[in-house]
Amino acid sequence: MQISSRVLSALVLCAAVGGALAQSSYPSSPIHMIVPFAAGGSTDGVARAIALKLSENLNQPVIVENRAGAGGTIGSAYVAKAAPDGYTIMMGTVSTSSVVPSLYEKLPYDAVNGFSPITEIATVPELMVVHPSVPAKTIREFVALAKSKPNQFAFASGGAGSASHLAAELFMTMTGVKMVHVPYKGSGPALVDTLAGHTQVMFDVVMTSHSYVQNGRLRALGVTSSTRSQVMPDVPTVAEAGVSGYEAVVWFGMVGPAGIPSDILQKLNREIVAILKTLALQALLTAQGAETVGSSPADFAAKIKLETVKWGKVVKEANITL
Repeated sequence: MQISSRVLSALVLCAAVGGALAQSSYPSSPIHMIVPFAAGGSTDGVARAIALKLSENLNQPVIVENRAGAGGTIGSAYVAKAAPDGYTIMMGTVSTSSVVPSLYEKLPYDAVNGFSPITEIATVPELMVVHPSVPAKTIREFVALAKSKPNQFAFASGGAGSASHLAAELFMTMTGVKMVHVPYKGSGPALVDTLAGHTQVMFDVVMTSHSYVQNGRLRALGVTSSTRSQVMPDVPTVAEAGVSGYEAVVWFGMVGPAGIPSDILQKLNREIVAILKTLALQALLTAQGAETVGSSPADFAAKIKLETVKWGKVVKEANITL
């Protein structure tokens, strides 16, 4: 009995030490970074830039996989069901983390509790832009004009429930303006029709719309973040232009399956935050109108919860269904 007890104790000790060594040696094999959208978009571009540097720093391949479809829920479901060992992570967005729970009645995963937040990567404000044929030069002028002509202005979006759609719905809720929603299969074709004047208004990310503002093909009325954009510092925020308290930004964040061990979660956080502090990443993000964040897992988790409540309210009030 004494020998058996000693053997059992030794086995338990070996298992504990082995587990500790396994986690301390993380990563010992390639990491898969899932992008729940098609290749070539803004989410994909940021993910690939981070993956390249993360691979160098960890001495392991970081493989970016695009698993697009169903508003990001296909890729999200894949990650939620993956082993929580740190070898499958995802570049999530405000849409996949905080909007989806309110848009879909049934999901094949727990959108609220099915993920381990790692860090918020960056925020990207949108621009409220109008076609030059719209006579309004400011937010206040537009609100007055639109109220005098209810449902005579059409706003384009990248699709029902998209960030551009929700930003416009929040604007209408807070101002009492009524416009007609014209959803497209992506922000690209929505922007094309706004440029052509087929739709008159759009909330579009700074990175794709600011060049058209600069060449006069669109007019910027306001930026949707709480502070002015570094790319367009002369454009006031929607809040300071007359809609107090308004804020609607697109954000990116790294998540993994729920239950990732704390030491692995913290290591991923440290490595990714360090990458975000490099001049190369900051230059890349700034060029796209984004601002780096690099928050702790706890702070990112808190933000996801707040954003989920905020956009859930907008979805309900606007009666958005998919």
